[in-house]
Amino acid sequence: MKNLLSIHAGTLAAAMLAILVAGCGHDDVKVYKVDASDTVVAPPPTTPAATPMPSSMPAGLPAPDNSGLPKLKYTLPDGWKEKALTQLRVASFEISESGKQADVSVIPLGGSAGGDAANVNRWRGQVGQAPLDENALSKSAEAVQIAGQASALYDIAGTTPGSGDPERILGAILHSDDTVWYFKMMGDADLVEKQKTNFIAFLKSVEFDKLAAPTTMDMSQLPASHPAIPSMNAASTPTAEAVAKPTWSVPAGWQPGELAQFLVARFVIAASGDASAAVNVSQLAGDGGGLAANVNRWRKQLGLSPLADADIASLPMIDASGVKAVVADFTGTDARSGKPARLVGVVLPLNGQTWFYKLMGDTNLVGTQKDTFIQFVQSAKYPAAQ
Repeated sequence: MKNLLSIHAGTLAAAMLAILVAGCGHDDVKVYKVDASDTVVAPPPTTPAATPMPSSMPAGLPAPDNSGLPKLKYTLPDGWKEKALTQLRVASFEISESGKQADVSVIPLGGSAGGDAANVNRWRGQVGQAPLDENALSKSAEAVQIAGQASALYDIAGTTPGSGDPERILGAILHSDDTVWYFKMMGDADLVEKQKTNFIAFLKSVEFDKLAAPTTMDMSQLPASHPAIPSMNAASTPTAEAVAKPTWSVPAGWQPGELAQFLVARFVIAASGDASAAVNVSQLAGDGGGLAANVNRWRKQLGLSPLADADIASLPMIDASGVKAVVADFTGTDARSGKPARLVGVVLPLNGQTWFYKLMGDTNLVGTQKDTFIQFVQSAKYPAAQ
């Protein structure tokens, strides 16, 4: 019988911390070992085999608090059993049949999370396959619906590094607002192939509840040798509470909107009829994963293909807060609603951080609001620059 379940999604802090210090170790089973590594990193693998990660948190590190984040709802397929969550996963299942094993994980991450190509190539490396370029990866993707949104599914067959046993990965990636969701099944090749229909049905059943206020986690107990964690500082996560908000001149007609995970501010713009648009403001440390990754993430939200580096380098710029900010302006189809949409985005690097401003919605409304949106970005006064 299918059961409708609800779970709390993990915080960005827990996710990014587990990326680099915890991972998910190998689950010991009598017949077959499932590599449940959840590491999400920016660069593609340099060798086919995935690098093993520690199987536990450093001694004394506090357990992450997952209590205040969005709930994920889904219908559980027959034969799938819940298993213990890690600091990274927000859903975790195991499938066992005739001594064969498979593992299913769900992981949300903020920003571009290193880019789709890097993470799909990481999956390829886990089953002994060489990385592919973005064009080849795009051709290999299958269209799939997750929570009613267009997403990409990758079916990767290979072998288990070391044993040479046939192994397969089904990995789906959903870009929803400023969060990237990774859904992955990995295990015995025949069992994964047999479960593909169930995996796709599971993806289609997913629903997202409204997000509660994000929580924070003290990262001060990381060992001194720990590598830098992208998009967060050493002491806190980049939540709305942790980031000091700029002050803006908010245009008339812009109404405060409900904050989602990773957003510093949100405004809603309504026009006659059912036309609407929204302005999202977020902030990440450093370059936030890179200009190209974030611009192409926006393009994907409109169903557009990625831009080449040369095209991204030629995007126009504006002056804002004493620096040059890149402006992206794209028109396409909203991947969530299927309706025509336009997106105007501004990427502003300032004081070792990157601010992302996005206006997206009805094509005509965004057109009339573009100049106002640019003036809003330029009106910002940041705490460090006041």
